[in-house]
Amino acid sequence: MTTDAPREPQAKPAPPAGEPEDVVDLSLDDALDGDLQSVADEVASEYPAPTGEEADVLEPVDSRVDLESALAETERQMEEMLRREAELMDQHRRLAADFNNFRSRAQRDIAMAVEQAERKILLEMLPVLDNFERGLGASYQDVDSFRAGIELIQKQFLEALRRMSVEPLPLQIGDTFNALHAEALTTFSDPNLPDGAVAAVYERGYNLKGQLLRPARVVVNRLHDSGKP
Repeated sequence: MTTDAPREPQAKPAPPAGEPEDVVDLSLDDALDGDLQSVADEVASEYPAPTGEEADVLEPVDSRVDLESALAETERQMEEMLRREAELMDQHRRLAADFNNFRSRAQRDIAMAVEQAERKILLEMLPVLDNFERGLGASYQDVDSFRAGIELIQKQFLEALRRMSVEPLPLQIGDTFNALHAEALTTFSDPNLPDGAVAAVYERGYNLKGQLLRPARVVVNRLHDSGKP
């Protein structure tokens, strides 16, 4: 294999007549053709990289603009959050004041309702007391007349309770004892009644609006020959 001998540099042509001879020849030698990057790297290596203030001077202007914009946006968001916080605190104070007013108003309404209920009960009971006083001041010819007067007062009292939604329990002697609406005080033996039946009603029970207000107090019948020891 034969190697090409290096080419001799060609002589530069003489400048035309009448032109200065110090014209710079910008033509590249064939030896530098295709190796421009190596020449550029070699030249750049001769100059040190900028440091300190020089690097700050060379910092891109766009980066500073971006940082200032981000800072301005952050400050705007902070102001918005502070404004929103103030609004929420004001709303909280208003709600707390409204709740306190509502609680006070509810307590007053409850107290007024209780007072009105008490007045209603008393107004229903006072006519019954009036009839008792009239009966004590009246003169009766016999016991039956006195009894008739007492029964009228009882009827008036029961009517007043009915207007207040109070009804007596329909419990009679001979009914089966039920612990759901009656309380057994003691037992009694009556052969004419079945075992476990109500032998006597000591206190009548009452319902208020369909709910048990007071259980009846009764005597329960117990037969000795019921098979129990």
